[in-house]
Amino acid sequence: MSVRSRWLMISVGLGVLLNPLNSSMISIAIARLQNVYSLDFTAVSWIIFSFYIASAVAQPVMGKASDLFGRRKIFLSGLVISFVASLLAPLSPNFGWLIVFRIVQSIGTSMIVSVGMAIVRIHITEKQATALSVLSIFLSGAAAIGPFIGGVLIHWWDWPAIFLVNIPFVVTSFLLAWRNIPKDEPPTSVAQGMSFRKWFELIDATGVLLFTIGLVALLVGLLSAKSSGHISFRHVIIGSIGLVSLGVFVRHELKAKSPFIPLRTFAKYPAMTWVNVEFILVNLLFYSLFFGLPSYLQMVRHVSEFHTGILMLSLGLCSLVVSPLAGRWIDKSGPRPALLVSGILMTLGSVWIVTLNETSPVISVCLALAAFGISNGLNNVGMQTALFRSSPKEIIGVASGVFMTSRYLGTILSSLLLGIVMGDKFSAGGFRLLGVILTVIALSLVFMSWRHRDSHPSQES
Repeated sequence: MSVRSRWLMISVGLGVLLNPLNSSMISIAIARLQNVYSLDFTAVSWIIFSFYIASAVAQPVMGKASDLFGRRKIFLSGLVISFVASLLAPLSPNFGWLIVFRIVQSIGTSMIVSVGMAIVRIHITEKQATALSVLSIFLSGAAAIGPFIGGVLIHWWDWPAIFLVNIPFVVTSFLLAWRNIPKDEPPTSVAQGMSFRKWFELIDATGVLLFTIGLVALLVGLLSAKSSGHISFRHVIIGSIGLVSLGVFVRHELKAKSPFIPLRTFAKYPAMTWVNVEFILVNLLFYSLFFGLPSYLQMVRHVSEFHTGILMLSLGLCSLVVSPLAGRWIDKSGPRPALLVSGILMTLGSVWIVTLNETSPVISVCLALAAFGISNGLNNVGMQTALFRSSPKEIIGVASGVFMTSRYLGTILSSLLLGIVMGDKFSAGGFRLLGVILTVIALSLVFMSWRHRDSHPSQES
């Protein structure tokens, strides 16, 4: 790999790590934000919802935008937006403004991620597989060490530091990207002559709007009812608006020429559909622990942010170590054995959560974290391989986009589950109930993996 290619890799890598870093650091900050803004757990969980809903919408939209306006422009614009959001978030006068800046940050980092991989594919032609694997290390590594970094920063400098820490990454990435990412090709005549109406049709603006309104309204209705302790007429109306919007969204997507979520593809390729359903459940289970355990440690066990970050590091490191080993295993045996072992480990980890009490040694939490970390490493490779095997080559790009949407849906559902189970206060009893629910989900994944059959695109297309 040439020197210029290496610098290009570094500039893109420093940018793309911002999304997973910020989505993982926040897990340590939830308890602190709850105290600072005097909020219950249900309300503060919107710091998670907002980021993932915005990412689910922004990444596919910005991917399409880059084809028209240029990947370099989108990448650099994303860095500027991330810089502004990271600078202003610590100055938020209230929690509402913090959510706004969190959404802006999600959009900016999503712009970077949506084009980062494409920039590497296009401009690094020698040893491309190595380059892509290095980029994945930036992504997975940032997610793995995010809770540890968050714990250290909050322990020494309080919660604003988890936003300010982005600034050196953003500035360095911008300066290197400005110098090393080649300028975009002139826009095609199609892009130059495209009207706003055509552009809205291309990104399926109607579908995006219906999806966002439906999801947000449904979440507000459910979580408001849980937080208040009773179901009022207002909660029913808001929840109904969400359900109706999602129903209209489904109808619209079935007719749209360029759908935001290609629902017809699910009906046409059932094997691919089941992979995505399984992936939603995997992320629901994993992120329920990822966001729930730090709050349990800090609010119930009174563990410091610093030590919580150290404990969470065991999860990330197990995942990083297992991923390359899982790749070799899956290359030889296919995804089914790895996914089955992953389901068993998640079941054991979930059962272990149920057995925890307020006198259990804190170090014993590492056993559950190790089980989930190893299973996450197996899932990272196994689910991706299962997707490729179940998806015909001609729609692999669409399949990858749907796969990412499934990840975000699973993460959003994990936050919803935490909000419903915990309500206004994180408790030991609530955490044990969460463990019971996660055990049921893990057993479902074991059953699905046991019944899984490796499918080949050629047989389905």
